[in-house]
Amino acid sequence: MLRSSAHLRSLLRYSQTAAAAQLQQHRFLNVHEYQGAQIMSKFGINVPPGMPLISLDDVPKAAEALKDENNEIVLKSQIYAGGRGLGTFTNGLKGGVHICSVDKALELSKKMLGQTLVTKQTGPAGKPVNTLYIAKKMKLKREMYFAILLDRKTAGPVMIGCSEGGTSIEDLAEKFPEKIIKIPVDIRVGITNDQALQMAKGLAVSGDINAAADQIKRLYQLFASSDCTMVEVNPLAEDAEGRLIAADAKLGFDDSASYRQKDTFAMRDESQLDPREVAADKFDLNYIGLDGTIGCMVNGAGLAMATMDIIKLRGGSPANFLDVGGNASEQQVIEAFKILTSDPQVKAILVNIFGGIMKCDVIASGIVSAAKQVGVKVPLIVRLEGTNVEAGKKILSSSNVDIIAADDLDDAATKAVASIQKQ
Repeated sequence: MLRSSAHLRSLLRYSQTAAAAQLQQHRFLNVHEYQGAQIMSKFGINVPPGMPLISLDDVPKAAEALKDENNEIVLKSQIYAGGRGLGTFTNGLKGGVHICSVDKALELSKKMLGQTLVTKQTGPAGKPVNTLYIAKKMKLKREMYFAILLDRKTAGPVMIGCSEGGTSIEDLAEKFPEKIIKIPVDIRVGITNDQALQMAKGLAVSGDINAAADQIKRLYQLFASSDCTMVEVNPLAEDAEGRLIAADAKLGFDDSASYRQKDTFAMRDESQLDPREVAADKFDLNYIGLDGTIGCMVNGAGLAMATMDIIKLRGGSPANFLDVGGNASEQQVIEAFKILTSDPQVKAILVNIFGGIMKCDVIASGIVSAAKQVGVKVPLIVRLEGTNVEAGKKILSSSNVDIIAADDLDDAATKAVASIQKQ
């Protein structure tokens, strides 16, 4: 069983179904902007002053403390999605990021905190804004782009910089390809002084180049010691004194490292996640919500992708990717059924199990128990193959549970699609 959703997502990228469907789950832990700023400041990285708020009562005091000489502050909605500035709240307010006067801060905050923000990345349902980030309005004289990513070609981290910034790296690469600088870093050695200086020069910093190189090194230290999959600072800006400021940043963390990054993973905001994904994680199930109508429960990532693809081939659409693994317990199977049946768009459930380590008679008993406990009200199609398959089929046939048996994967997909067409 795949234990890392990062690995899972990597595999899904090659699935026809995944390419056609809208995936709902993040491939690694993300944190809110204010949390990222808190983490970066621990590494000595320059970030704008700011305060996260969850209560309107705290807005006036925070706004007063962070106002600039023009009596203005920046109000930022905190959600797990980009495009906040161009988003729209469901109450009609345009924009999830606002520059406003201290006098208007509370009035505007009432229209943001506790409301739902819809952006290009949230989908039509949007995301709840449970935290506002009041930040100091900074005087920035120029913007740059900086990121550290994992590069398959060099099998290690790569630093990417551009002396222009403030927009996506894709746009920057198209408009200023000659200004993009890439510096691979040997993970065994770490960033060197020469590499940090090379990046600082590539960014065309106007201030103290050694101080800029020091900030680059600190960003790499954050990346390496925090098990990051990505550190993207956009914009990385210069203030009036030429000092580098991580004005806005997106951090991603490898969920395989959650056991040694407990403080970071404790920052996870479950209100921003699909509740089915949260439930699956608690029971060590790999779940990704899709936009179809056939719920899938499979053991093994490869078999799960094959199942989704053949459902698509037979004219159906998978509602999810759900891998229960090669050694799932009966309780895990029950929880998997709960997740599938909690989705109102699921009109049929297809269980596709290949018994190897997990014997077919054991999984069949789990399916029967789960179906009885959960109360499955949609057609249930089951295909079993492998160790103790005949014993498993006998358990299913004598269970008094309404199960549609399938001989092979193609037969299962055909019957699942047909069961929906009959409804």
